[in-house]
Amino acid sequence: MISRLPGLSLPERVWNTARRWAVAWWRILYLGAVVLVLVLSPSSYGKGTRRALARHLYLDTAPVLLGFTVLAALISLVLTRIVVVTALSYGLSRYALEMVIRVLVLELIPLTAALFVAMRCTIPNGSQITRLRQTGRFDALRAHGSDPVRIELLPRVIAGVFACITLAALSCVVALVLAYLGVYGFNLAGLPSYTRMFGQVFTPSVTMVFALKTVFFSLAVALIPMAAGLYDTGDRTQPDSELGGLARMFAVLLMIEVASLMGNYY
Repeated sequence: MISRLPGLSLPERVWNTARRWAVAWWRILYLGAVVLVLVLSPSSYGKGTRRALARHLYLDTAPVLLGFTVLAALISLVLTRIVVVTALSYGLSRYALEMVIRVLVLELIPLTAALFVAMRCTIPNGSQITRLRQTGRFDALRAHGSDPVRIELLPRVIAGVFACITLAALSCVVALVLAYLGVYGFNLAGLPSYTRMFGQVFTPSVTMVFALKTVFFSLAVALIPMAAGLYDTGDRTQPDSELGGLARMFAVLLMIEVASLMGNYY
């Protein structure tokens, strides 16, 4: 990107690039603050907004719920089998189920749900925001005295957060049930030891980190593509473009995942 700024010295190009990236991150934070205020404002839930919110909640969650749950179930079965067989071969069977829960439920499923929602819902919604803005939909709403952020962007952000949390929560429950069945089968003999091990894994601190990570994942995948779509100038080399938004979203997801690992294991 720096090499695409001709006619400037290297320090000036570095400064201009850093300034544009800082502006892009500031816009994300500003939009997040605006969305938070709108979410907490009762005036944001008028008749038209409620209808749009219900439509986006359904479209962003219901069509992908079954498919992602089946995918999570298959991953759970395969991973549980691999870990159990490997642990048995090394004489570490007592740690197999705990390892499955830590790797699958605490780490893989929330991240997979966030990426799935981003690719399936929020990134296309960000592109829709760009098209609506470019076709004059936002200007038409302003001309009629309506707030385009409240009417068009807010329902998409809330729907993205809801879809991510719903998919992660449901898939974690499915993974926990299938992990038990993969180890103990269809009987209740292992239920006491399983619940005791579950309590040892999900301590209050781990549960808090898990909940915060899921919420921050959902906020990142719901908000950053919307900000990219709202401020996209059409130039693919600019940090406000969709490609720049994708880069920032993956960077935020990586930082959240690293922070959660540090919180759980350090």
